[in-house]
Amino acid sequence: MQRIFLKALPWTAGGWLVVSAAAFAQTASTGYPNKPVRMILPFAAGGAADVVVRIVANRLPELLGQQVVIDNRAGAGGMIGTELAAGAIADGYTLLATGTPHVIFPNLYKKVNYDTINDFAPIMQIASQPYGLTVHPSLGVQSVKELIALAQKQPGKINYASSGNGGAQHLFQAMFVHMANINMVHVPYKGSGQVRADLLGGQIPVSCLGISSVLNNHKAGQVRIIAVTSAKRSPELPDVPSISETVPGYDAQLWVGFLAPRGTPAAAINRIHRDVTTLLQQAEVKTTIEKAGSYVAATNPAAFGEYVKVEFAKWGKVVRDVKAQIN
Repeated sequence: MQRIFLKALPWTAGGWLVVSAAAFAQTASTGYPNKPVRMILPFAAGGAADVVVRIVANRLPELLGQQVVIDNRAGAGGMIGTELAAGAIADGYTLLATGTPHVIFPNLYKKVNYDTINDFAPIMQIASQPYGLTVHPSLGVQSVKELIALAQKQPGKINYASSGNGGAQHLFQAMFVHMANINMVHVPYKGSGQVRADLLGGQIPVSCLGISSVLNNHKAGQVRIIAVTSAKRSPELPDVPSISETVPGYDAQLWVGFLAPRGTPAAAINRIHRDVTTLLQQAEVKTTIEKAGSYVAATNPAAFGEYVKVEFAKWGKVVRDVKAQIN
């Protein structure tokens, strides 16, 4: 009687994971993967992208049959880690887990040492996250329409805060200010935590934050989420309109997805796409991602590739329109 032995591999979060015989059968049929997969994440641990990526990566070995190692390489808005991934051997064993800054920051710098579009092969988008346009009650506005009207009456007098120059919080709000044709003053901070604290304290009247980070404060009346940044309303806040309902065409979301160095074999890309898609269809994974303030948005490689191109062009235009530049 033939016996199938199950191999134990280290679980990325500690402990042990028993990999199914089916996963090994899939590996044997394609030859990929036969060693651990490195996933470069060009942002700091604990951020929105990091949280979502780890939800997937910590479960991926169960299907992939190999360990997945997350390598956080933060700096320059994600460009340090992205450059590292662009120069990696294109064998399927180094992947890039990235998000919206991937298409924002290269537009802010005069010199970038990689091609944002052509140096990578798309695998898939895995999630998206709208932000909430949030005001302190002392500002006295209940809606986007009222905020625009107040800014028109007081040009250059209303401040809005972000976690730093060129980041998603900054450009999400800068795009709103530009499209609404109003004059508000950007106040950059050095992180989202202090932005939230000063918004709650009333030192800053307006900001754009992850919905999950201010949802309880909104419900308690400490701050007011007057709109969401996505084109459609958020399931978490069905009674809160989108900015686009007042400013047509506005749409800004944080997305998270996987890319590979250009030239990565199709077999590796297809395997990662298939296994991650299977994970995202699991109710537990979907619920965990939603609790982190994001929503599953699984796409195929072709669709994700086109989406990245559209996003790169869109944020390039925003950067030019608001005259934002870092160097």
